Amino acid sequence: MSAVAVLLALTLVSRAGDTPKANPFLAVLSTSTQAELPSKAADLVAQADAKQQQQTTIDVVKAAVGLNPAAAAVIVGCIAQKTPAMAAIAAGTAAGLVPDQAVAIARAAAAAAPKQAGKIVEAICRVLPAAYAEVAEAVAEVVPGAGREILAGVSAAIPTLKGQIDNVLLASKDSVPSVNAVLDQVQSAASPANPWAGGGAIPSSTIPSGPISSALVHPVINPPYVVPPTSPVNYGTASGGTSSPVPPGGRTSSSP
Repeated sequence: MSAVAVLLALTLVSRAGDTPKANPFLAVLSTSTQAELPSKAADLVAQADAKQQQQTTIDVVKAAVGLNPAAAAVIVGCIAQKTPAMAAIAAGTAAGLVPDQAVAIARAAAAAAPKQAGKIVEAICRVLPAAYAEVAEAVAEVVPGAGREILAGVSAAIPTLKGQIDNVLLASKDSVPSVNAVLDQVQSAASPANPWAGGGAIPSSTIPSGPISSALVHPVINPPYVVPPTSPVNYGTASGGTSSPVPPGGRTSSSP
């Protein structure tokens, strides 16, 4: 009996360890009004110990955005303004929670912490790589002088684009082209109209629809053409009897 009791106790402890920990900031933020929520979240991040500030930012953003998803951009903006070093962490965390607000979150974070523009783009693009162009262009509009940092953020988040971005920047020599111009060239290189330039697959629209003829897959090679005889040929019957000559064009029959 004692052995069974010990086993049950160990099982309960193991299951308790698998249970996700409750967000420590949810209770604190839940007492705030919607108007106070962004500012309160920013205060919690700013007051956190330096060693725990990154995890605190993640937990605070998760709790605050969970309480008011519509205020995600405002929450991130307040955190970025009060603690610029945590702008990218806050933006990436919030974008993962509300992907449809990624562009607004990027704008708010970049406006509050312009020196973190590249890191903000990288953090969001790591979570939402498909939205890299919209996010990068939005941040470039807010911080127009950070084009090189923004493009570096895209390259760091999506390594497959690094070569193409570097080639465009190299061709521009000393001047840095706009983020929009660079990304337009990168996207056009992999567009459906020219899929090979970007290493993409051949679009299905270029492949004929319907079943593929077996003659195309396995061509049939016929024997050499033999000219039929011009004179009638007399073929005997199987029983040794006779039959009428068969004309060159073959017999015709009025009934099947």
